[in-house]
Amino acid sequence: MSNEQALKQYDIKKYRTPDGYTSDIAVFTILSDRPEAFKPPAMKLNIMLIKRSMTDSEGRPNIEAGKWALPGGFVNETESAFQSAQRELKEETGVDRIHLEHFGVYDTPGRDPRGWIISNAHYAIVPEHRLAGRVAQDDASEVALFPVDEVLGLDLAFDHEAIIRDAVAVIRKKLLETTAAKAFLPEEFTYSELQAVLLTVTDDSAVALDAAFARKIKSLPFIEEIEGKKTTRTSKKPTQLYRFNDMEANNSIYYAKK
Repeated sequence: MSNEQALKQYDIKKYRTPDGYTSDIAVFTILSDRPEAFKPPAMKLNIMLIKRSMTDSEGRPNIEAGKWALPGGFVNETESAFQSAQRELKEETGVDRIHLEHFGVYDTPGRDPRGWIISNAHYAIVPEHRLAGRVAQDDASEVALFPVDEVLGLDLAFDHEAIIRDAVAVIRKKLLETTAAKAFLPEEFTYSELQAVLLTVTDDSAVALDAAFARKIKSLPFIEEIEGKKTTRTSKKPTQLYRFNDMEANNSIYYAKK
């Protein structure tokens, strides 16, 4: 049977289609407090959120108005969900040209008061300077960075708390099983500076305990000592400097899986 014949038997009226198809974007960065002399930086995982404006672009009351939410919006019929994510991120926050990846589909009944809305979720983790030009626009009245542990205590729009929790799990895996941490470090870094980045997503003792991590870093094939170079920026005692090499990480883990 040809497609043409099959289509003659297909009755679109038999099937309910969703009331909307959206994309949401969880954009993370790691912020560092100004370190004290001879101490490693204190770092926190942050996420960028928008505050939903009280009215939409046509002046009508907005859904979930005044709540903090992930940037996002409806997918146009001429674009993919990924293209929509890129467009909506730029339209609502001014952030453009960052690497996005898809990580989930959210379709739990009742997740959106407007009806049967299915959302594709995307994430990015980038240095803060890539978000420096952020500005609220379109359906957003504000845009801001929040420490993740504070965000999960807010009254967020829709099911965005669940999406953010899932995104944090993805980011955790990204930082612990790849060399993504290099984006948040100087080219030459100490073990404690790398440790500070990883502690934004884990409290595992193999990372949290200084002596254990200092030993671990020496065994990682994608990190090498810089011969003859030390620094006192994180300790009064000169500390060895390291750098990432070109070796690809193959589930490179900073701690042993349990």
